[in-house]
Amino acid sequence: MPIERGLQYLRQMQRVTLKNLPMPLEKTEKWKREHPDENTMKTIMSKKGPISRSALPPYGIDPIQAEGRLPWILTVPKEPYYEGVEEARQYLPISLRTLQRLIDLRRINPARPIDLPVLCNTKLFSIQPDQRQFGLQLTDEGADLFSTPINLEIQWVSSELATAAIERCGGILTTRYFDPVSLSALIDAKKFFERGEPIPRCDTPPLNAIEYYTDPKQRGYLANPDLIREERQRLAQKYGYKLPDASNFSPMFHLRKDPRQIFFGLAPGWLVNLKDQTILKPKDNKFETFYHS
Repeated sequence: MPIERGLQYLRQMQRVTLKNLPMPLEKTEKWKREHPDENTMKTIMSKKGPISRSALPPYGIDPIQAEGRLPWILTVPKEPYYEGVEEARQYLPISLRTLQRLIDLRRINPARPIDLPVLCNTKLFSIQPDQRQFGLQLTDEGADLFSTPINLEIQWVSSELATAAIERCGGILTTRYFDPVSLSALIDAKKFFERGEPIPRCDTPPLNAIEYYTDPKQRGYLANPDLIREERQRLAQKYGYKLPDASNFSPMFHLRKDPRQIFFGLAPGWLVNLKDQTILKPKDNKFETFYHS
């Protein structure tokens, strides 16, 4: 009978003891070195096929010196002291030397305000909002060569020297924040207008950027204008120059945007029709309240 044969087989087997039980301490690593001889390892590594490669440690680890121990970079899945770096806002650099060269080559008109669409139309900068890039950063390279008064709107200024180089010539500098939706409309205005969408309103800066854009030392667009004038005088005394009289410039030179406005001369909520060359404005009060509140 099958049952009697099974019982007879169990009676002949050895008893279960601690010696024949698999202990957890006896488990080995999957890629633990089984061939301590260096020549043997070289022989295995020279063979081809998935079987020989599966017995080797990961690439970049010496199989002779590993001896079954994982390096720290594999045992630690993450490095917490790098948290937040990938979420930081990035700004592409633009130097004063490059800015002066663009003016000399007449690719930028210094008599009109210079903002992000004007700089992107030069095709020298490729801003990608999906890569955490929030605009341009003005650097002080070529500060001693810059000599043109301009009305510049930039997203970040790297140093105090760059601000002094702009204002020494009688220029106006403003640091301005744009959210990703407004930024995508600014970097390619023609493509945005062809989509037939109304001009978005610019959101307020995030909490970790409010302090920068409300600081008169950084010429933030949300700072008090009276405090900005005081900081301009303080900076002129520090670097030893006299602020030129900018009253002789055209009114176009002194234009400033509203905090909700992203394009010069175009208000949020307006719709630009490039085909008919017309501008459609909302007439309902609720739209006016939404785009300007």
